[in-house]
Amino acid sequence: MSRTVLILGGRAPAALEHARRFHARGWRVHVADSIPCRLSGWSRAVAASHALPPPRFDARGFIAALTRIVCDERIDVLLPTCEEVFHLSRHRSALPRELHVVADDFERLRALHSKWDFAALARMHGMPVPDSARIQTLAEARAWAGDDGVALKPEFSRFGVHVRLYPEGIPEHAPELASLGAWVTQRFIAGEELCSYAIAKEGRLLAHIAYRPVYRLNRSSSYYFDPVEQPAIRDSVARLVRGIGFSGQLSFDWIVGGDGRVLALECNPRGTSGLHVFAADIDVPAALLGDADSGGCEGASGCARMIAPLMLSAGLRDAVRADQLPQWRADWNRAADVISVAGDRAPLVGGVRDLGSYVRLAMQRRCSVREAATRDIEWDGEALPMVSP
Repeated sequence: MSRTVLILGGRAPAALEHARRFHARGWRVHVADSIPCRLSGWSRAVAASHALPPPRFDARGFIAALTRIVCDERIDVLLPTCEEVFHLSRHRSALPRELHVVADDFERLRALHSKWDFAALARMHGMPVPDSARIQTLAEARAWAGDDGVALKPEFSRFGVHVRLYPEGIPEHAPELASLGAWVTQRFIAGEELCSYAIAKEGRLLAHIAYRPVYRLNRSSSYYFDPVEQPAIRDSVARLVRGIGFSGQLSFDWIVGGDGRVLALECNPRGTSGLHVFAADIDVPAALLGDADSGGCEGASGCARMIAPLMLSAGLRDAVRADQLPQWRADWNRAADVISVAGDRAPLVGGVRDLGSYVRLAMQRRCSVREAATRDIEWDGEALPMVSP
């Protein structure tokens, strides 16, 4: 009898990837989300999709709905993909005890999500990071940095939102920092940006991949994933995972400086699209369940991966503006799409429908499409009262 997994964050391409990999291993797959998730829900790998209350605004309803689905559908494994992992971890005790939840302890996730606390953890466990300071105002940032280049970012944030880069130092007339709680100022380091994605269980690194985010949306989320071999990144991640006894998914942004040194810029203790880069024979579901024989730590596919609709729109537009059309064409030809694949084309249509839903939400709430697509699950370090069983 096949086992059943419920994948949360069905809006994300990474959730679609998880669904296909679990289905290929004989699992029955359900997905759930608090906004439309036809991107993954319309996949042939998915048996059913479910609507949830938004965990950020209705934690009790979120947990009640999950409990009902878990019991009704006999769910064996609950796998978060996006920032719902924080809410799920916080309220874990209110879910059925026998359920396997792929999420670490809440306080550990919080420390990794905080750009300030993460830097301290990294240093403690031998992961190189740039010098940094926790600040509240631009004046404090200037006093710390002097004339040096810096990056300024809210302590809790995602997708590069609100990040300011001042390679030549903070300009005299730079605007004051937004009231978003504490900020972190980080010494600016010029170099090549890389990303990594990892799966661990109780301090054991079971799967790991590093990649180059070649194309990005406004210096934010990548939609083109070019695998690279970078042993220094793998070794750093392994040390951190082992040192804190981490279990679950975690991702990092890195910079390779001009001297070749690799430094971690920040950590996202959740899934990301780095998942797409694993070769098909890497047993990702087994790694998520803690199987040490899941296929090895490294296992990149033979070619780059891309979200083709974005590559055809934002990527092509940016290439034309930068007069880099030949490079774009070469990159397009050497990558495989992660949305529409042979035998499973409907997610492309589902993703377009989802985008229309997010645009309508943005108009209703008078916010950006990005905010409309994530605000229901975001967590920025505020108190989360625990839902009782």
